Amino acid sequence: MSQHKNLLNQPAWRFIDESITARNRSALESFAMDDTLCQLVGQQKSVPVMRTWVHDKTIVLGIQDHRMPFIQQAIERIEQHGYQSIVRNSGGLAVVLDEGVLNISLIFSEQKSSIDIPVGYEAMLTFVKLLFPELGERIEAYEIVGSYCPGSYDLSVDGKKFAGISQRRLRSGVAVQVYLCIEGSGSERAAFIRDVYETGLQGTETKFAYPEIRPEVMASLSEILDIQLTVNEVVIRLQLLLRSLTDDVRHGGLTDEELDLYGFYLQRVFDRNQKMLS
Repeated sequence: MSQHKNLLNQPAWRFIDESITARNRSALESFAMDDTLCQLVGQQKSVPVMRTWVHDKTIVLGIQDHRMPFIQQAIERIEQHGYQSIVRNSGGLAVVLDEGVLNISLIFSEQKSSIDIPVGYEAMLTFVKLLFPELGERIEAYEIVGSYCPGSYDLSVDGKKFAGISQRRLRSGVAVQVYLCIEGSGSERAAFIRDVYETGLQGTETKFAYPEIRPEVMASLSEILDIQLTVNEVVIRLQLLLRSLTDDVRHGGLTDEELDLYGFYLQRVFDRNQKMLS
């Protein structure tokens, strides 16, 4: 069996569902949570984890976005739209989070054998195909030019991007993260990010090439499938898929000991974000 399929077929999975509980919390908490789980799974103090998370109106900026010449005006623009902004410490560029966007993190350990970066991406691609069997092989992974946060593992159907995959590695743990635009309009989200770039750049020449966003290349899964698909329905699909992968699915949040570690990572994430914004 290929390595990326092996990654999904774990003897046990731990499922942490924050698709409802995290909504009104800062998205920084999700980055701290994944760092915490990276260490716990990496050091084999926890079985591999599948975590779902949803945050209300937030623009997650990349480090390069934060270097735009008119970044303060761009942040004000974001706030005028009723969104908050944070800066993430991993790679990638600006993405939109809202109640119609489901994030999934798959967290594995590299302690026994290393997981190549492409293998992590392929595992998530396989997982998303299993989650949406009605699309299956129509889901393709290649860079969608004109999308926000473009990358070689943009997921699309017929050239319309609905998801992007990223990875974070820490203390022998690997977190493979995907954002899935499930509800609402993909092109409206993209137009908003285009507006943020136009405000932050104002036509200035920069060394870094920011994406020139074409909203029409992005869509939600509801639009692609032409049905009213909800985040909740996808979380239920995910639980059923998890049960098909293993008989041993463990539910529940962090233990007291794990919460102490989370407190450490949360402080670190908040401090870094403050330093960026100051």
